[in-house]
Amino acid sequence: MSGELRALGLAHGLILGLLLACPLFAPGLLPWGIDALLLVGGFQLRLADRRFALRPGAKNWISHILMAPRRLIRWGAAAVVALIAGDAGQAQAVIVAALLCELLAYPLSTLTLGRRSLPWVAGALTLLLVIDGISAAGALHHMLVFTSGVIACLVWLRGPDGEPRALALAMGSGLAAAVTPIFLPGTLPFAVPLLVVCTAWSLAHLSMLRRRPMPWGLAGRFA
Repeated sequence: MSGELRALGLAHGLILGLLLACPLFAPGLLPWGIDALLLVGGFQLRLADRRFALRPGAKNWISHILMAPRRLIRWGAAAVVALIAGDAGQAQAVIVAALLCELLAYPLSTLTLGRRSLPWVAGALTLLLVIDGISAAGALHHMLVFTSGVIACLVWLRGPDGEPRALALAMGSGLAAAVTPIFLPGTLPFAVPLLVVCTAWSLAHLSMLRRRPMPWGLAGRFA
């Protein structure tokens, strides 16, 4: 399935490219860029890892790292960008978050929510998005944002995927998240992660969009 979601992969690469340009053109957007990179990264990791439960053994606890070790380069890139921007504290927070996310947050989220039903997973995502907006910048915040991406993918995997109504709901929610801070500036910390989640959902639905079923008939076949 992960190979089919090219739009989401392209968006992830675009976010990384924009993040690399932030120190030169928009240093103030750096924290938001890191959040978006980590959230989409968590989404894609959960998508690539087909397991719904951890297997026994210490090695299987880090099997997601062994599966795609080059994925860790994005953590290093985010830390380097923070250093270029002159924010050593942000760079240190990214490195600490990398350890927490890869060795703790991702395995635990798989263990606790991998086999839960949609209401449980959607409730956990809603709670995490609220905490994302409240939590102060730092390693814990990065870990929470990354975990939000993982759980957002768990919600999407429970379907319906690729249906026009689900796509419209995701795009409508994303539009609401983008517009709300214009009228209520205080909602910006909550709206940004929600916007990224809805954008990821929209791209995933677009990649899997199903055509409306048409009745089979000879006239349509030979037209």
